[in-house]
Amino acid sequence: MATTFANAQDQDAIDARQAAKEARRAEMLVVWKEYKANPDSKPLRNQLVEEYLPLVKYNGERIWSRLPDGVELDDLISAGVFGLMDAINAFDLDRGVKFETYCVPRIRGAMLDELRSMDWVPRLVRSKASKLNEAVKKLEAKHGRSPTEIELAEHMGLSVQELEKMIQEANAVNLISLNKKWYETDSYKDVREIDILEDKKGEDPTRRVQKSDLMRLVTKGLNRNERLIIILYYYEELTMKEIGATLDLSESRVSQMHSAIVQRLQGQLGRRRPEFGAAG
Repeated sequence: MATTFANAQDQDAIDARQAAKEARRAEMLVVWKEYKANPDSKPLRNQLVEEYLPLVKYNGERIWSRLPDGVELDDLISAGVFGLMDAINAFDLDRGVKFETYCVPRIRGAMLDELRSMDWVPRLVRSKASKLNEAVKKLEAKHGRSPTEIELAEHMGLSVQELEKMIQEANAVNLISLNKKWYETDSYKDVREIDILEDKKGEDPTRRVQKSDLMRLVTKGLNRNERLIIILYYYEELTMKEIGATLDLSESRVSQMHSAIVQRLQGQLGRRRPEFGAAG
C-alpha cells in the first residue's frame, strides 16, 4: 500500500510538472504572437532571448568542453546569443516546428563561426611552439646538446606527461599555405596544396541519398515524436538529454521510448526484409 501511495505521489508530481510546462508554453505562445505582430519591440524580443538563453549556455558549455585552453566560454555564449536573436527574427510560427529544434543549429553555427574568426588553433599552436623552442634553445646553449625530455620538463616546471601533452598540442596543426606549389607540371597550371588536399568531411552524394532513403524506410509508421527520437539520436547524434530538451520530455522518458521503438522496429524490419533487398 505504501508503494501504491508513493507511485501516486510520483504521478501527481509528474502531472504537476507537465501542467506547469503546458502553462508556460501557452504564455510563451502569446509572447511569440505579440512579437511577430510587432517585431520592433525590444522588450518582447528580450523576453524571448531570456526564455531560451539556457539553450545558448548549454550548447556553449558543450562545445567549450572539447576545446583546448585559450578559448573563453563567454565569447562562445555571446556569439550564441546573436545566433539566437537571428533565429528569433527568422522563426515562422506557422510551420509547426518547435523553436528549440529550429534555433539550436543556428546557435551552434554562430559559435563555430566565432571560433573560426578567432583563429584560436593557430594562436595556441604558435604560443606552445614558441615556449618549447625557447626552452630547447636555452638548454642546448647550456649543455651543448639537445636536451632530454626530463631536462626539458624540469626547466619548464612540468611533469614529463604534461610536457608530452604540450608537444603533442603544439604539433597538432601544421599551418601551410594552400596556394603553395605541390609540384610543377608541363601545363600552364601548377598543382597546389589545395588541389591534392583530401576533403575528409565531404560526403558522397550517393551515400547521402541512400542514407535518406533508409531513414524514411526505417521511420515509416512512427509518429512525430518517435520519428524525431530516431533521427536525432542516430542521424544528428544528440544525447538522450538533448533530445529530451528538444521534445520537452524527461531524459528517462526519451530512453524508455527509444527502447520501445527499437524493439518494435526490430520486429517490423524483420517482416520488411524484401523492401530492403529492393532498396539495395
